[in-house]
Amino acid sequence: AAVMTPILLNHMGNEENEYINEQVQVKNPNLDTMEEDILYHFSLSTKTHNLPEMFGDIKFVCVGGSANRMKAFAQFIHQELKLPGNPGDIKDICEGTDRYCMYKVGPVLSISHGMGVPSISIMLHELIKLLHHAQCCDVVLFRLGTSGGVGLAPGTVVITEKAVDYSFRPQFEQVVLGKVITRNTELDEGVANELLQCSSELQTFPTVIGNTMCTHDFYEGQGRLDGALCSFSQEEKLEYLRKAYEAGVRNIEMESTVFAAMCRVCGLKGAVVCVALLNRFEGDQITSSHDVLVEYQQRPQILVAHFIKKRLGYII
Repeated sequence: AAVMTPILLNHMGNEENEYINEQVQVKNPNLDTMEEDILYHFSLSTKTHNLPEMFGDIKFVCVGGSANRMKAFAQFIHQELKLPGNPGDIKDICEGTDRYCMYKVGPVLSISHGMGVPSISIMLHELIKLLHHAQCCDVVLFRLGTSGGVGLAPGTVVITEKAVDYSFRPQFEQVVLGKVITRNTELDEGVANELLQCSSELQTFPTVIGNTMCTHDFYEGQGRLDGALCSFSQEEKLEYLRKAYEAGVRNIEMESTVFAAMCRVCGLKGAVVCVALLNRFEGDQITSSHDVLVEYQQRPQILVAHFIKKRLGYII
């Protein structure tokens, strides 16, 4: 019974100070027998780097598609947490590779993941192993992203309740040794509600909780009529979007299902926070000006920064 107590407490306690140290879990016994673990796409290794010393104090990991955006987020959170030093001087920990970038700012890690499920999946395998090797505990993971809105005004921020597939099912299908395995994609309800509470405190942009549909393509896979290929009509596109809306889908992107599935399996609290760049009922092309898009993309960052500052006691 003693072994079970921390886990039960962890899920019963609502206050963050009731949380018991829960270490990041990897679900692979093979890792225990390896002399060295090379995190190839991060250009890091358990032999060449002291991961507990480098990353042991990490409590928040924020990931997003674009390398420039995640560098900007790292500089923003540096200012928000009023840390010493110049935000312009932060170094890319993964400078030995151009696959992903990684910046550490106090207890916050900011990492890029590229576009689509395969790219974020590779990053998450190595990130979860990194957090495990570094003996991190009580980590919250956020995906800060952009998306297409479904019946929402451009600039609306969506906190994901469930990440769903093309059939609006809350699951992620992964092919392993030629067989399809299905994993659940429900995200942490407590973190989502805390984020919604943060948005009502900020009151600076519209924020909703809804389902996020994850696709494997930006064009045909999201019902766009403006790709190099198009095999359906405008009416069929709108019918599909209406069905998505009825299933609770409020935005569409390309990473949320694998993010949710991997967080869930490894016992990590995860949240997906994406801004809608357009309303897909009204078009396919992103027509807003550069400056407007830059401001929209800052919105998930502002919301998650508020969450982090509250958790760290900067905001009472």
